[in-house]
Amino acid sequence: MSWARSLPGPLRRSLSRLVHAAWDGAAELGAIGPDDPWGRRFGRMGQGACLLFPQGAVYNEHLIHIGAQTIVGPGASISAGMAPGQEMPTDPVVSIGSRCLIGRGSHIVGHWEIVIGDDIQTGPYVYITDQNHSYADPDAPIGRQWPSNAPVSVGAGSWLGAGAIILPGTVIGRNVVVGAGSVVRGHVPDRCVVAGVPAKVIRAYVAGDGWLPMRADRRDRERLADAGPLPGTQLPDAQLSGTQLPDAQLPDAQLPDTQLPDTQRVEGVPEPPHPVF
Repeated sequence: MSWARSLPGPLRRSLSRLVHAAWDGAAELGAIGPDDPWGRRFGRMGQGACLLFPQGAVYNEHLIHIGAQTIVGPGASISAGMAPGQEMPTDPVVSIGSRCLIGRGSHIVGHWEIVIGDDIQTGPYVYITDQNHSYADPDAPIGRQWPSNAPVSVGAGSWLGAGAIILPGTVIGRNVVVGAGSVVRGHVPDRCVVAGVPAKVIRAYVAGDGWLPMRADRRDRERLADAGPLPGTQLPDAQLSGTQLPDAQLPDAQLPDTQLPDTQRVEGVPEPPHPVF
């Protein structure tokens, strides 16, 4: 039995209420908004935006833009560069749109350019980065080899499930669902569901046909290509210094239709649940 549990009941309950009241007060006072001294360090923080307490590693805030009414969950880290005070070649390095919800414990680690669109929701512990270790010399320690950068963009209206990892060079279209635990690299088209390691398109919305499971045959590839982006939502191609990235891969075999719980379906459209901070 711990010393706290050995205290007399009335005293222990009183101290417990005091500790929780102090924590609630710290959460209120420790949250960062646009009018707070810490909030004014950001390159831009829109009205109604808030970083909930306790924050993770947040530094070089002047290179980070956060849109209006965006909520960043407790323990989430948002950084520009490897260390506070580092000079960066781009400004802003990290841009988060309006009305986003970033789950607790998530990491957004920018070194070149990360653009997160409006109305993005993520589950907890999502990791997004635009830098990776290189492996040019098989004999040198990987951690000592010069890293490579490639910009990342996540289209508006998308949902990133818990534990998803978004790697450098990824371009995710609009209204995309990324399954929990997926590892994403390459180009992901609009209006689809990707999942797996590496992430593959498992469902896609095709105009006139609705939501369809995707296979690796030529017919489904042509359907997805013909569907095109949502009107007026074409994302610019990432500038990757000539490096060609593969599109999100299609599975080798037909996958069964992904059934979401009834409480999360809206007339054929996979509606992501509200994130848990």
